[in-house]
Amino acid sequence: MNTQAIAQAPEAASAASAPVRQKIEFRSGNEAAALAARDIGYHVMGFFPITPSTEVAENLSKMQAEGQHDIAMIAGDGEHGAAGICYGAALGGGRVLNATSSQGLLYALEQLPVQAGTRVPMVLNVAARAVSGPLDIRGDHSDFYYALNTGWIVLCARDPQAAYDLNFAAIRIGEHPDVRLPVMVVYDGFFTSHQKRRIQVFDDPAAVQRFLGERPVWPSPLDTEHPATFGAYMNDPDLINNKVQLSQAMDAARGVIPKIFAELEQFTGRPYAVLDSYRMEDAEVAQILINSAAETAKEVADALRDEGRKVGVLSPNVMRPFPSEEFRHALKGVKAATIGDRADSYGAGGGNLSLEVRASLQLDRDNDTLVLSRIYGLGGKDFVGADAKVFFDEAAQAAASQQATPPVFAYHGATAGRVGQGAKPGLPPIRVEEVSRGNATVTTDAATGRLKVELAPLWKMTETPGRIAPGHGACPGCGAFPTLHQIDRVLEGDVVVLFQTGCAMVVTTGYPTTAHRINYIHNLFQNGAATLSGLVEMYHEKVRRGELQRLDDPTFVMITGDGGMDIGMGAALGAAHRNHRMMILEYDNQGYMNTGAQLSYSTPFAHRTSTSEVGGALPGKRYHHKDTAQIFASCHLPYVFTASEGYPEDLMRKVAKAQYYAKREGLVYGKILSFCPLNWRTADDAAEPVLQAAIDSCFFPLYEVEHGHTTLNYDPETAGRRKPVGDWLKMMGKTKHIVTPANAQVLEGIQGEVDRRWSRIKAMHEHPLL
Repeated sequence: MNTQAIAQAPEAASAASAPVRQKIEFRSGNEAAALAARDIGYHVMGFFPITPSTEVAENLSKMQAEGQHDIAMIAGDGEHGAAGICYGAALGGGRVLNATSSQGLLYALEQLPVQAGTRVPMVLNVAARAVSGPLDIRGDHSDFYYALNTGWIVLCARDPQAAYDLNFAAIRIGEHPDVRLPVMVVYDGFFTSHQKRRIQVFDDPAAVQRFLGERPVWPSPLDTEHPATFGAYMNDPDLINNKVQLSQAMDAARGVIPKIFAELEQFTGRPYAVLDSYRMEDAEVAQILINSAAETAKEVADALRDEGRKVGVLSPNVMRPFPSEEFRHALKGVKAATIGDRADSYGAGGGNLSLEVRASLQLDRDNDTLVLSRIYGLGGKDFVGADAKVFFDEAAQAAASQQATPPVFAYHGATAGRVGQGAKPGLPPIRVEEVSRGNATVTTDAATGRLKVELAPLWKMTETPGRIAPGHGACPGCGAFPTLHQIDRVLEGDVVVLFQTGCAMVVTTGYPTTAHRINYIHNLFQNGAATLSGLVEMYHEKVRRGELQRLDDPTFVMITGDGGMDIGMGAALGAAHRNHRMMILEYDNQGYMNTGAQLSYSTPFAHRTSTSEVGGALPGKRYHHKDTAQIFASCHLPYVFTASEGYPEDLMRKVAKAQYYAKREGLVYGKILSFCPLNWRTADDAAEPVLQAAIDSCFFPLYEVEHGHTTLNYDPETAGRRKPVGDWLKMMGKTKHIVTPANAQVLEGIQGEVDRRWSRIKAMHEHPLL
């Protein structure tokens, strides 16, 4: 593919001598990034929710619902899918945006060098966050450090104002004909992403568009008159030549970025240097930090200057291309510097910032600056003035002794363990005899070959202890835990559980405590089923080899929900096709509830979520929910079922069947409608009427598919209880807008889809081969 533009865009109009008209807003970093996206007017945003970056998409959804922008917002099935959406959209020749954090960035990571290597610009906002494991949702830099070798330009935004401004710079830099690369704008998760500040935003849309100019025209698959190949297979020497061009583009960016920053300053009145230098004019001791921590260090530098100490702070606004020459110049007269990294490059004696500053200084034979490397602030640990003073003091000590002491490399802020004190003991394990009480008796019907289940009386089951102890932190009325307790009532023997990330995981395992009295594993949304399937096969292999002896096989259960069957669908289907002896149980609460009720593929049509907002221009989610039970049934599993926490006997019978099949034949899947009063916007105690209405309206039919035979377990039509779907929708705050006269056509469409799916289930129930 030709790397030269077919036609160059006109140069952006020269900024006026006075800054553009602006207005004051009180905004967080995420809100600032969303406002920048609105003002830029992207064509497409591909996204997937992950804390703490999700608010970018949420704010854009609110604005879109009110008609404030017309960006096409496409919710991916996961961050990897969202990255693919963005790549495809950017190939189409428009302006493209994404936002992510932490594992989301890592999940998308293999797509990033694809986009850089094929020279396709876009903008990615990263609210930087700690990388699992263990899971931590607060801010550090361990995510975007992984992306430094992907070929993307990386800009660093230290505060909400910079998060706004640098998005505009990102467009100009990435689209410059000599650069033509995707650009990442990184700001600190929860420090910058959520803290509000007064910022200035543009109040002259025409001037903004003149500043941005038109996107250059490059080859595109949408140009059918000039067909081209994008991402061809390459051998030696083609690939190395491609990377030479990528390296040359980065080198060109070194000259382009300062010029665009200068234009941005003229346009906004706010200066941005490639390397931010604070009180460095005669500094003998310096501190080098990225983003928000540098602002804390500046305050300490002011105080130390008042004491007569010559200290200063350096902080890069650009991490790629790395400002090596700027660091060499800034540190020329500095005796010692402490470099703080909010992430470690394990085993390298420092994080990326430290390693690259040291490498830069090595090329300057006249520079004798002593460098100390410190790892700080991991997992969102605060960096306060006292910490900044320690960094200055350590550098001053090194300067005075003329050697890099105290230690050249160390962690700052870690706490020492206490001698003789180990980990706290967990909850006492639950014994098999405590929970194996014969609450469900499973037999085979000789005539049909299907299983029959006899349950003990419900009152008797209440004596059975749960495998999850009391004391979890779930919201009042949360349906996940009644569901899990019902499941526990009938599962017999030893059970090993894997919880994907979600509400049920978060509220039961806050370190150093746990609510689980059995073996528990966590893995992220996207790979839970694969992880558990590996454990299942290791168990059976060790038994086969005689390395592990059991009287009775344990039951392996994966608990998923909160949208986990979107990002985790691929791994789950892989496990289903391999037919491992395990159970996948999904508590379906119709959204990504653990991150604030964003749109999931399980969210029904027109329902309100924080990324499918309702307003004068939009009525909520714009496509129907995914029928996961039918998807798994099409994998020809031994057993698939749907259930509801509101029908406990039906649910427990099905779980007993599921355990029987999972231990003898292969994978089983169950989808359980689960109440979420917080995000469904109902009263905490409204589970019974709301769930019953969902079932009586036939929106959520109760059925099972046993060896390919579908059996309807409850028919509201024959029971004389069938209700229109509107009767259910009007019971929840998230759907009240659907039953208004203005949305009569939307309601009619929902009713039609419910009727269609219900008719298919009834037809399968009535046909002997379905």
